[in-house]
Amino acid sequence: MTIVYHDADANSEHLNQRQVGFIGYGNLGRALALNLRDSGLNLIIGNQQDRYASLASNDGFEVFPIAQAVQQADTIFLIIPDEALPQIYLRYVAPYLRTGDMLIFASGYNIVYGYIEPPGYVDIGLMAPRTLGVGVRDGYLNGLGFPCFLAVGQDSSGRAWDYLLGLALASGALRQGALEVAFNQEVEIDLFVQQTVIPALHAILQSAMSTLLHEGYPPEVILTELYLSGELGLLLSNAANTGFTNALRMMSPTAQYGILSRTEQFQDNRTQRLMETILDGIRQGKFAQEWTAEYTDGYPRSNALLKKFRSSQLWEFEEATLSALKGLD
Repeated sequence: MTIVYHDADANSEHLNQRQVGFIGYGNLGRALALNLRDSGLNLIIGNQQDRYASLASNDGFEVFPIAQAVQQADTIFLIIPDEALPQIYLRYVAPYLRTGDMLIFASGYNIVYGYIEPPGYVDIGLMAPRTLGVGVRDGYLNGLGFPCFLAVGQDSSGRAWDYLLGLALASGALRQGALEVAFNQEVEIDLFVQQTVIPALHAILQSAMSTLLHEGYPPEVILTELYLSGELGLLLSNAANTGFTNALRMMSPTAQYGILSRTEQFQDNRTQRLMETILDGIRQGKFAQEWTAEYTDGYPRSNALLKKFRSSQLWEFEEATLSALKGLD
């Protein structure tokens, strides 16, 4: 049974003598930093001189070069894209770590695949929100919180869970209940959904559009019905709050019957085998190797795929439909 942590399981007083530092101030880093500050924690930001450093400064934070921030902090969030983090860590973080420090990751990617190997005298924690930065911030402000995974990968101090739960409490992550996971579980399931469910949905939408276009339906009507109306998003949002079964019950009887009676037609052994193959590649580190090569080479395939998508009918009609619906020229 998965352990679920709530507000009552944590005490932010464990952090009273701790100096929290954020390395990186992008969408997620900013949201978490603002939440923690609003809960009364003392924070500093470590960032190179760029627009994110300016944003942090404008938000009222003290901003330091990364190495200096690491030297001042003992609880260090590393909120930098997976592919860029190892170089930042080796150059600006690792040389300045001390006994009793704690590293907090928002993704277990670099730990699981061995791109970062922290020393044995520091604590290693994982606070992985299951939503975007805007969701983390909005969840704190509206009092609802946000879904989150938590893990301790190394407890050198014997107090890593105290510190991690205190941070989760201050961030708002425990209001909905945060799930304890293993580092590898967080990484593998995150990559799995990114590489199976979302691509499958994208492919289904493209196929549906092609079918309806071929039969003469207007592209603006097609895209509005498929997802631009927000009905699909609302269904998934309701499913997140009440469960998929209850979300379906909010739809008309006709829609419920149509969905339930046709679902099995889209389930076959080929899809199952494809998902198993993708998961195996993730577990074996094949995707991590592929992504490292892609990053090292300057993102050639990523850029090519994005260019291909932007030349597709879906992109073309989507842009035109959005402009028409919003009254733009």
